[in-house]
Amino acid sequence: MQVKKHSGELVPFNPDSLRYSLSRSGASPEEVDGVFERIKDKLYDGITTRELYELAFEYLKACRNTYAARYSLKKALRDLGPEGFYFEKWIARIFQEDGYQAVTGQVIQGHAVTHEIDVVASKGQELLAIECKFRNDVDAKISVTTPMYFMSRVVDISDISYTFFNKNLKISAGWLVTNAYLTTDSIKFGEYHKMNLLAWDYPKSYSLKARVDNNGQYPVTCLTSLNAQDKARLLKAQCILVKDVIRHPKFLQDLEINDQKRKQILQEAIGLVNSPLEH
Repeated sequence: MQVKKHSGELVPFNPDSLRYSLSRSGASPEEVDGVFERIKDKLYDGITTRELYELAFEYLKACRNTYAARYSLKKALRDLGPEGFYFEKWIARIFQEDGYQAVTGQVIQGHAVTHEIDVVASKGQELLAIECKFRNDVDAKISVTTPMYFMSRVVDISDISYTFFNKNLKISAGWLVTNAYLTTDSIKFGEYHKMNLLAWDYPKSYSLKARVDNNGQYPVTCLTSLNAQDKARLLKAQCILVKDVIRHPKFLQDLEINDQKRKQILQEAIGLVNSPLEH
């Protein structure tokens, strides 16, 4: 049996891959078996990856909404679009959760030209310049020209003192962060030049997905009990992380929903953040 990818390419169905992705939702082996059997009954040759995702999401949500929320992370990151403005805000919040001060959309002068830096983050004597590459396409890959270009930008802003967060520091490192995949050449180039690359599935042990699952740094767009309009309102109010909902339930007061719905959203948020994956 073959599965049709977003690009139209047909690839063989891999049951092990589906089982693994289901297990990464946090569902128990028994629950994974149950969901897999229900999906298997609805498979047909040429089924799209989108249909597969929707089936898995539906059945996982029937088990527990936090499973579906975690399973939907990749889509939830695309929901931070369409331009990626909120993706940059989310990356800044991730670094803040790791003890950094961070701001978005900063213009700084390099040796040759000015540069708009998506996220500037600092902790101690570190000052990081972070480039965010947001992609709407499910199967998008970042080609080698992107890390090449970014490295030239880092060179142009190196050895210059900048004032951020009441500190005068030089850029200590650059980070290239994306919700997409990296091509093989991108990885080779980045590894050879010792660049800090963070992508959906790279580096394997601490990829963007792994980092989020390990630290509970889920975007608010993961929550299955929110509709698209409510997600947009929360993002506009700078409620970027699921953790923000837990820490500041007042965000939910501004939504046009009843108390029971607010309680449901809060319960899902707490369940998602407080149930780390087993490794």
